[in-house]
Amino acid sequence: MTSSTILILLFSFIVANLPWISERFFIVFAPYGGKKQTWMRLVEWLVFAALAVLFAWGIEQKTMGTTHTQDWEFYAIFLSLFVVFAFPAFIYRHLLLPLYQRNSL
Repeated sequence: MTSSTILILLFSFIVANLPWISERFFIVFAPYGGKKQTWMRLVEWLVFAALAVLFAWGIEQKTMGTTHTQDWEFYAIFLSLFVVFAFPAFIYRHLLLPLYQRNSL
């Protein structure tokens, strides 16, 4: 595996987990009421997925000088991989965190 591939996978893993780890909308804005809604997390996750595709496209353009055209299968696999990457933070947010908060009371 090349260093650019590792960089793309690491970047994708980090941005896939950010919506569920952070309580700020797009890491900057504090949501009204202090708590991020589920729809906000999903919108943020989709925008970060598009950002990861653009990042990978830029790395491919920089390292190879050209980009390959992709069909719908590529994007379906990418979205599935992005779901798998987001799984650890999703489990933390929706399963472990409520359990820790309930036991601490």
